[in-house]
Amino acid sequence: MATKVDYSLYLVTDSTEAILGSKDLVQVVEQALKGGVTIVQYRDKKSDTGFFIETGKRLHQVCQKYNIPLLINDRVDVALAVGCEGVHLGQDDMDITSARQLLGKTKIIGATVSSTQEAEIAVKAGADYLGIGTLYATSTKKDTKSIIGINGIRQILRYLGYQEDQKFKDVKTVCIGGINASNLQRIIFQLSGSCSPRAINGVAIVSAIMAAQDPESASSNLKSLLNSPPPWKAKSTEPHFWHEKEADEFTHIKTQTLKAIRAVASTSPLSHNMTNLVVQNISANIALAIGASPIMSNNGAEAADLAKLGGGLVINMGTATPDALANHRKAVEAYNAAGGPIVLDPVGAGATSARKAALAFLLASGYFDLIKGNEREILSVARACGFTISDASQQRGVDSGTALYTTPQKCRIVSRLAACERNIILMTGATDIISDGVRTYTISNGSHYLGLITGSGCSLGTTLAAYMAANPGDKLLAAVAGILHYEIAAEYAAKRQDVQGPGTFVPAFIDELYNRRVEGDGSDPAWIHELKVGTVKEVPDAGVLKDV
Repeated sequence: MATKVDYSLYLVTDSTEAILGSKDLVQVVEQALKGGVTIVQYRDKKSDTGFFIETGKRLHQVCQKYNIPLLINDRVDVALAVGCEGVHLGQDDMDITSARQLLGKTKIIGATVSSTQEAEIAVKAGADYLGIGTLYATSTKKDTKSIIGINGIRQILRYLGYQEDQKFKDVKTVCIGGINASNLQRIIFQLSGSCSPRAINGVAIVSAIMAAQDPESASSNLKSLLNSPPPWKAKSTEPHFWHEKEADEFTHIKTQTLKAIRAVASTSPLSHNMTNLVVQNISANIALAIGASPIMSNNGAEAADLAKLGGGLVINMGTATPDALANHRKAVEAYNAAGGPIVLDPVGAGATSARKAALAFLLASGYFDLIKGNEREILSVARACGFTISDASQQRGVDSGTALYTTPQKCRIVSRLAACERNIILMTGATDIISDGVRTYTISNGSHYLGLITGSGCSLGTTLAAYMAANPGDKLLAAVAGILHYEIAAEYAAKRQDVQGPGTFVPAFIDELYNRRVEGDGSDPAWIHELKVGTVKEVPDAGVLKDV
């Protein structure tokens, strides 16, 4: 069996006019090889056997020139006639055992799988690698049985990694379906986290190379993307704890909070809000109070230009109409490309089937640096990310409702979800819980008035986007600083004599946000010692989240 094959940039050919056009297939493949393709699969569903073999031999000569394996799709007889390195078999093709008997032990045999059951059968039969998909719907593969998405691929990777039989751990994996330069890094990033004990080994590309005007440049660009961090990781560190002792960690948080406040004030980062009309005014005023520069634009066409200004984006699901979602997707793609931080606020995500669908649409649209929500909203996010949860309660509106889980259970949910998505998860409540999958903190500052005014959660998202934009090195501590600035200001506002209720709280709150920012320029403001932050380094499995 082949064990030293590089599957990282896997080209699947397409000879149809819609994809290949008038270009010569062999020339396109050679250009792709020059660009860095590591393995080629010749797929041709329509040509007769003679033409299939003739073209296969020409492709094999080119692949041998670059010392790259050539596989034939479906047809073991053609692979034997061509003398190439192996075959790729679909679920309706010859079984792997028979193919191995005909091809011998040294040839590569790959198998298409879309479930753990299919993966088990293929590995036990001796497949060298699995082509897992379909990831996204495509125009090149009409006979797709199911679209399994990121969650389906994760499920198969987890299954392979947790098996005791070593061949399940050793089998190589490639994902396929709708992968191109715009989403390749996100796919690799999301399939390489601790959500699975093993990562994906490669990506299979069709149209992004075969339909390109310059296949060599397209392949070279894809190769470069594979070997470089995504834009949202370029300036940030990996999750880690700074200190072993909680007291030292707390001191570090205080120091970094003041540093972060000053960075926002000095850089005045853009806080781009795509939110509902109800909260735009308060969100803009709060952004100005903390020292950020707000823009309230729901027009996705503006996002590409705004993303270049170095700020952050807030996507708020308060008004989840089809038009809004389409604009949100454009903005997410633009900020992902620029590397700007994105905050997702899945307002009422579990309330209706339409909102659940909207959440799934957004999560498939790009990478979110931070997802914030109340307990029920975060549970909806967890379900959308492929987890099952013991609670089956229905969320109503945007209210938090009665708490469903204890603080340790919430910590497990938040940290596990963050580790899986490789981002930051914030569950808001009387005690906020925030984690990047390694570090988990509890924050107990704030005021009950925040729950009595419209837009407090939305404007917290505005604050978080600005803080992460101004402090990209450690986004978790940036977010913690933003929460503390926000909630300490709420505490100070609630204590003021002129505050008699929610109506008088709002202007006082904006004033106190400004005051905390101004005082943050000092060396040691009094309020910095009033932080109520807990460090959670051991998060045991509370039996709440289960992998699908």
